[in-house]
Amino acid sequence: MRGLASSISKTLIPGSVITCADNSGAKTLMILNKTGRAGRKGRLAASGIGDIVIATVKSGNPQYRRKKVRVVIIRQRQPIRRADGLRVRFEDNAGILITDANLPVGTEVKGAMAREVVDRYVKLAGIASRIM
Repeated sequence: MRGLASSISKTLIPGSVITCADNSGAKTLMILNKTGRAGRKGRLAASGIGDIVIATVKSGNPQYRRKKVRVVIIRQRQPIRRADGLRVRFEDNAGILITDANLPVGTEVKGAMAREVVDRYVKLAGIASRIM
């Protein structure tokens, strides 16, 4: 996994509810934990754009409801700072479902996707409608 040139503030903690931005059938997701987390004992594992989290589907298709899924965060409300000094923020917190091989479950993404996600996971660029 590649490092990012951006300074991404990690603001999504376990319990955060985000929208599912793909057409897999899930609508809202609740973050349970971050994969590969390391840190201080007892501290919540915060995540941001480009991070893979374990989430549960709160509403949507009965096939996914109340199941644990892997999700990559593609948008967050908190601004991120890019290497050229530009600050980018989105209007919502959103993620898309992925498989264990980091391939997307859905076939298209509703809304914009951060460029940092595409830099890290190239296969997700194929389903993106807009890359910002």
